[in-house]
Amino acid sequence: MAACCANGAPAVQGVAASSNKTFLGDCYASFSFQGNQIGSILLRQLRVARNASSGHRPSHQAEFMARQKDSPISATVVSPEFLQDKGNYKELAKELIDTSPLQIIDRALSMFGSDIAIAFSGAEDVALVEYAHLTGRPFRVFSLDTGRLNPETYRFFEIVEKHYNIQIEYMFPDSSEVEALVRTKGLFSFYEDGHQECCAIRKVRPLKRALKGLRAWITGQRRDQSPGTRANVPIVQVDPSFEGLEGGIGSLVKWNPLANVKGIDVWSFLQMMNVPVNALHLQGYVSIGCEPCTRPVLPGQHEREGRWWWEDAKAKECGLHKGNVATMEISDNGTVNHSVAIISDLFVSENVVNLTREQIEMLARSEQRNTSWIIVLYAPWCPYCQAMDASYIAFADQFSSSNLLVGKFRADGENKAFAELELQLKSFPTILFFPKKLSRAIKYPSEQRDVDSLFAFVQAFM
Repeated sequence: MAACCANGAPAVQGVAASSNKTFLGDCYASFSFQGNQIGSILLRQLRVARNASSGHRPSHQAEFMARQKDSPISATVVSPEFLQDKGNYKELAKELIDTSPLQIIDRALSMFGSDIAIAFSGAEDVALVEYAHLTGRPFRVFSLDTGRLNPETYRFFEIVEKHYNIQIEYMFPDSSEVEALVRTKGLFSFYEDGHQECCAIRKVRPLKRALKGLRAWITGQRRDQSPGTRANVPIVQVDPSFEGLEGGIGSLVKWNPLANVKGIDVWSFLQMMNVPVNALHLQGYVSIGCEPCTRPVLPGQHEREGRWWWEDAKAKECGLHKGNVATMEISDNGTVNHSVAIISDLFVSENVVNLTREQIEMLARSEQRNTSWIIVLYAPWCPYCQAMDASYIAFADQFSSSNLLVGKFRADGENKAFAELELQLKSFPTILFFPKKLSRAIKYPSEQRDVDSLFAFVQAFM
């Protein structure tokens, strides 16, 4: 971290090592992560924010840090800036496009005071808590306790509370709704009929109650988390889905300070500032949710592939950010109409054969083939297909002069029903190996899609 202080004081270092973080005067700092300039950060009049020796919680938090199990989070008086800026958030988002997360959070907290809170999931969005702490302003944090989180996540909540000397405001699902769901459909119905019903009860409705006590909230959404569905997340917006304290459309403002930040830069920030992280991250978890619906990801996989892995990529949203989910439609000719961005084709290489429906039908039904094939069934909008684009092309280049042919078949749209019936498709991407002298295709069983793993799979049958 390169830093200087306007008053001539030494640069501040190690500011996240304890809860006693002291900043005096105006400090101007610049963070650079992985060669990526996050931005110049103005820390305005940062005062003594914690006193670790006394263990006393600042009085400004006592006003609004009470836990409320079944009622909305309490709020105080709205700031005048809210009334002035309401309806102008598109322009504000443009103004903040090249602004650092710290500046964005400082702006949000200054505008809304105790009427805004950080939504904390217990994952890498702890960066939001660190940024808020660095502003020196009072801030609130709430979290959704679904009742099915990992033990590591519950322990992490307590670590964060102690590290920052704060009290997280937990929201819980309605017990009668949970009881009705479990008694009617069992504990794991989401494996059979999708996760939306369970998420609505355990996450979405508690979130609605929380937001009804606020005029703004801060989330950890990033555009690179799910390129197919979050590609156009704005820095700040009038929330398109949920209502705030005053009720009705436009009564809630949503801030996404990390929208333009890449995941690798978030982790560089956490490491540099010595911020505590969820122990699950050390076990291969990236995106963390409820225990039954979250698992580690492997090299070459997108971070969201560890969530609801039994469902299509388009379904990997729980509903908390449905207003930022890009809509996708399949036209009659099988092409994807994306409402936010044009999606380019994948696996474009002279060494990857683009198969038509007729060609792959012939290949699948052939009893004797002249050569072996490996083919990926894909959809361009799928972020997990996008994540393996480079490795599959590199794999094809490696076999360009061998007796193995590498191909691809777009299996969404009008081809999906055929692929599910004839090509063992259950989710994207699906990789099939067609041996030279065996009629039935062999499905690649692993989710590890790097070059070496694909090579080992092919070599086992050649």
